Amino acid sequence: HQPPPDLSGVMSANKKAKVSHNGNGADSSAILASVQDYYGKVLSSTKDLKTTACCAAGKPHPALLEIFKKIPKEVTEKFYGCGSPLPFGIDGLRVLDLGSGSGRDCYAAAALVGEKGSVVGIDMTDEQLSVSRDHADAFCTKTLGYKKSNMSFIKGYIECLTDAGVKPGSFDIVMSNCVVNLSPDKKAVINEVYRALAPGGEFYFSDVYCDRRLPEHVQKHEVLWGECLAGALYDKDFERYARAAGFADPRILSVAPIEVEDYELLKVVGQAKFYSITYRLFKLPNLLETLCEDYGQAVKYKGTIKGSEDAYRLDAGHIFEKDKLALVCGNSAAMCGEDGLCWLSKHFEIIGDRKVHYGLFPCGPKDGSIQVTDGCGPGGCC
Repeated sequence: HQPPPDLSGVMSANKKAKVSHNGNGADSSAILASVQDYYGKVLSSTKDLKTTACCAAGKPHPALLEIFKKIPKEVTEKFYGCGSPLPFGIDGLRVLDLGSGSGRDCYAAAALVGEKGSVVGIDMTDEQLSVSRDHADAFCTKTLGYKKSNMSFIKGYIECLTDAGVKPGSFDIVMSNCVVNLSPDKKAVINEVYRALAPGGEFYFSDVYCDRRLPEHVQKHEVLWGECLAGALYDKDFERYARAAGFADPRILSVAPIEVEDYELLKVVGQAKFYSITYRLFKLPNLLETLCEDYGQAVKYKGTIKGSEDAYRLDAGHIFEKDKLALVCGNSAAMCGEDGLCWLSKHFEIIGDRKVHYGLFPCGPKDGSIQVTDGCGPGGCC
């Protein structure tokens, strides 16, 4: 267990974000102002949304549903997200939520990490921060029964975590829910997340992606920005950015289609297809390779993660049953805890090392397209 991150250097609420231009033809400051206004003033609840982008997730795990029932109504009503990026087995860990909004996922994470863990939410919208802060102490001390709150919220920009007082290597898990697409500088966000994570940590998050690069007139559409579509990255571009930042092997956990229900917006987006994708990006320096390599390794899941006692889903292509040996590539072995680095290491037994190389690991065929799945299809490098 690590001490909670020191956020004594939190940025002033009046400090302006230093966000670079992302080359999409849209002004960064205008985008940030538009998003702040849309989520702070235009939307009063999820009923005001014009697409399913911010509510595209499938039914959450029953254990999460039980936690959600305990969260104050005001927090859940102001929640906008496209998934449930809340990993199990994170007791005692340090969690950062990007664009935490009303704080629903932070409240759930506060329960999952336990009294010895810590959760920090960062958001740029005063109205949402007010909601998230109003109930935090009472939820932790009265609902969860902790001696003191393990949850806090800071104002800042996800492109500038350093300015918000987030120190290098200060978090074990970074999560976000339908937020990265709202940023005018996605490369900066991914780079900042990599810096904030401790070695062995993970960026576990859901967001909106597109099957193509969107034209400029779509990217400049103000309502589509607020609805999480105008900023949607072509999924292959996102994976390129992730690898460049240091996340060598992005893994897809699940994919769900997003429907544009408003006729006028449908005319703007044309034939572009949008998806909610939950990605897992592991920070495992010197362990992850660009391809699946075979070292004759295997893993055995111990069944120790509450909520996943019988089997653990690493990604859409890897489900590990309790006590059953499974052959894996070197990257998957690293993610499950090779060398004890990854946060998952205490839940897995790793058999074998990398002394002998047997060539490429036999991966299944992939055509490169987005695969809509309930979490049991192709994903990851093998």
